[in-house]
Amino acid sequence: MTRGKVTIIDGGIGRELERRGAAFKQPQWSALAMMETPWMVKEVHKAFIASGASVITTNSYALVPFHLGEEQFRKQSRNLATIAGQTACAAVNETRPNTRVAGSIPPLFGSYRSDLYRPERVVEIATPLIKGLSQYVDLWLCETQSLIDEPVRIKSLIDHLDLSTKPFWVAFTLDDLHLNCEPMLRSGESLADAVKEMVNAKVDAVLFNCCQPEVIGQAIKATRSQLAHLGVKNIEIGAYANAFSPQTEDAQANKKLNSIRTDLTPSSYLNWAQEWVQQGATLIGGCCGIGPEHIAVLSKKLVHAP
Repeated sequence: MTRGKVTIIDGGIGRELERRGAAFKQPQWSALAMMETPWMVKEVHKAFIASGASVITTNSYALVPFHLGEEQFRKQSRNLATIAGQTACAAVNETRPNTRVAGSIPPLFGSYRSDLYRPERVVEIATPLIKGLSQYVDLWLCETQSLIDEPVRIKSLIDHLDLSTKPFWVAFTLDDLHLNCEPMLRSGESLADAVKEMVNAKVDAVLFNCCQPEVIGQAIKATRSQLAHLGVKNIEIGAYANAFSPQTEDAQANKKLNSIRTDLTPSSYLNWAQEWVQQGATLIGGCCGIGPEHIAVLSKKLVHAP
């Protein structure tokens, strides 16, 4: 198929902060850097911008009770989300002002854990993050979603808060234990159902993130096919894989740092990204373990190559 214009998204903020020696430990994860070393968060944003990212993501992924704890979440979540938005904007203003800021809305109950999902708490947890970020972001990125219902409810909340004038992207994380099966969410829900519900929710993009690159290509093809079946042409497709090994159904993100695959060098990651673009993706970046050096190669080869 003919390749569309590619937009480069940044890479994984949390592991880049850890690599640079920022305040970083379990259970707070990257939220600790937001509290203690926000200047290092800004430096990571600037590094991704310098590498060619035209969309950077706020460091708000860990601003949920799963990482902060219930008491700290109640006291600090909205303020920390505001600081996360301000920090991203400061990085943009100091480097390339036309860079867009994506407001990260994380899985509210823990990465990969659809079994921990509590629909009755979505509004309670998502509202302070959305309100804290809203003044500073150009689009919403509801990411690492393991099941269909959560992003649907978050989109409804944003509509209710009258903040739906900004684009709304949803990134699903896929089951990456079964590489030769039909692509599905970590909840076991089908990708076809997920895409159909995203169309109904009027999202602007469907992406795949925080799973192995090996499962993403098939998901892109299935998404493109489903969108064509539904007669939808205005939803972009994107991908930003992680550099982790496959994650089990009972993965506990707060227990340890996952090891980073040594085979996903910038050049090998580019090979995957080029496949995704050929398959129809126009939004390309990286997740955990994909750093500025990877993004620089993506930008050079996917956007600026003659």
